[in-house]
Amino acid sequence: MTDASGSVADPFALAADWLPGPVPRTMTLSTVGTDGYPAARTVLLSRFDGRRFHFHTDSRSRKAAELAAVPRATITLVWPEEARQLVVTGDVAQVTDLEARLAYAERTPYLQVLAWVNDAEAAQLAADARRARWAAFAEERGDQPLRPPSTWVGYAIDPVRMVFWNGDTEGPSNRVAFERTADGGWSSWSWPG
Repeated sequence: MTDASGSVADPFALAADWLPGPVPRTMTLSTVGTDGYPAARTVLLSRFDGRRFHFHTDSRSRKAAELAAVPRATITLVWPEEARQLVVTGDVAQVTDLEARLAYAERTPYLQVLAWVNDAEAAQLAADARRARWAAFAEERGDQPLRPPSTWVGYAIDPVRMVFWNGDTEGPSNRVAFERTADGGWSSWSWPG
């Protein structure tokens, strides 16, 4: 996690190095619940733009309500096969409508339909009724390209802290934490693995 001179790498460059390949990938999104307790769920990382980490949801969701109340979150990305973990904490803001529409267009057809059909009403239905609702929606739309529903919303996390953990089966693991400084730079230190 350092460059050739032994200096700690830029956390954004390191994140970009760790995130090659197809996006979206799953991550745990942790927010402050409306009851004051932590709330966590698995979501898709829609995009890393070199500075912010994007994800999308339904504007009527519990996470959207939590982010409206406290616009801060932590995401955790794990690469078990490489013994790596990235934890990013930061301030959350809605992305532009254009960014949200572009992210929707990049989703698989399954995930596009899911944004339309998987709502609170459907969650109350029995499994067979949910499948029937899905099939009816698919039949009604046919092969027409989908646009995002009006409830589709995107968020981006602007990091204030990034913690990179690298495991080692033959020695101690390595954890490097970066914290945003008042001047917009980064301070860093090593934590125990």
